[in-house]
Amino acid sequence: MTIELVTSQIEDQYTSGAYSKRPLTLVRGAGSTVWDDAGNAYLDATSGMGVALLGHSHPAVVSAIQAQAATLITSAEIFYNDRRAELYALLHEITGFERYFLCNSGTEAIEGVLKIARLLTGRRGIVAAKRSFHGRTLGAVGLTWNPAYREPFEGWTPEGVTHIPYNNLTEAATAITGDTAAVVIEAVQGEGGVYPADPDFLRGLRDLCDQRGALLIVDEIQTGLGRTGRWFGYQHADIQPDMIALGKGIAGGVPMGAVAWNGRAIESGTHGSTFGGNPLACAAAIASLTALRDLNAPERAAQVGEHLLERLRADQPASVREIRGLGMMIGLELRGRVTPVIQALQARGVLALVAGKTVLRLLPPLILTDAEADHLADTVLEVLRDVTN
Repeated sequence: MTIELVTSQIEDQYTSGAYSKRPLTLVRGAGSTVWDDAGNAYLDATSGMGVALLGHSHPAVVSAIQAQAATLITSAEIFYNDRRAELYALLHEITGFERYFLCNSGTEAIEGVLKIARLLTGRRGIVAAKRSFHGRTLGAVGLTWNPAYREPFEGWTPEGVTHIPYNNLTEAATAITGDTAAVVIEAVQGEGGVYPADPDFLRGLRDLCDQRGALLIVDEIQTGLGRTGRWFGYQHADIQPDMIALGKGIAGGVPMGAVAWNGRAIESGTHGSTFGGNPLACAAAIASLTALRDLNAPERAAQVGEHLLERLRADQPASVREIRGLGMMIGLELRGRVTPVIQALQARGVLALVAGKTVLRLLPPLILTDAEADHLADTVLEVLRDVTN
């Protein structure tokens, strides 16, 4: 009996059922490559669901985790900590924001922005976008547009959430009122199909929020920290949001999320997290953010992403309706279902993501080499020609 069979049998026996499994057991990763239990290599264009910005097992992150694990793993925020203080200073240097709440995931960061927005404004209304995805906890799923995620939990999710069409300022002007606490928007809708925000839309939202006293909150969980070719997706519109949510790659693969905002601090006891800001995650985040800065990750993502888009568009198969993207966040909208393409890519040694039933999503690590980028483009085009013809 193979290791894969044993592993899959055990997981199938005990799993919650919340995840649809692919028939693949991954056991190791380095850089942009992961290996299965049979020793087969795969180019990981999922980045572990957008997490592995620096690829897998980046040496600086590994070293930081090892050193911190031997020093102090956990220390709640009721005490000061040297690693946490260092991370705050580094986050301020990169983001420019003044306040931070550290948690354990992007979804928790969304829960944080909802509570902090209520505390700072005293209002209840929230405006989000159609096609949006912000997470699966109750507050986050209330912002998420997809009824399959939201409807089973209606009644438990926040009241007063209005969904407007993405990139539609006319609808936004109607929805944002004096009762609106915040507008929560993605700089690029990832799960919704890889739709970049129109810069004029983000600038218009900024103006509307200023006029009506609402907070503009940008979900940068997938788009932040270089993914789109800038440190943050909102920077493509040259605006300053009131608050951002971070997660995914912030700590090099160690679970972490963060809320960043300007202005006054919230009152003690209004929010908290047992593991939030623990020294181990903070050490990993310091190493990850430092490595991203040293790599000049935004510039690299812009250059390699543009090369990938040019390669894909230059030889765009008839089976592809549209290719959208920003930096190294690329979506190919197909004329048919995406699942056969995902399966064929895996058979050829490339792992990719879906974004709905018809969109192939590519989120490669920001360390992707030029040769790996060409291999990714060649394989995607080859599969699209073979599978969809």
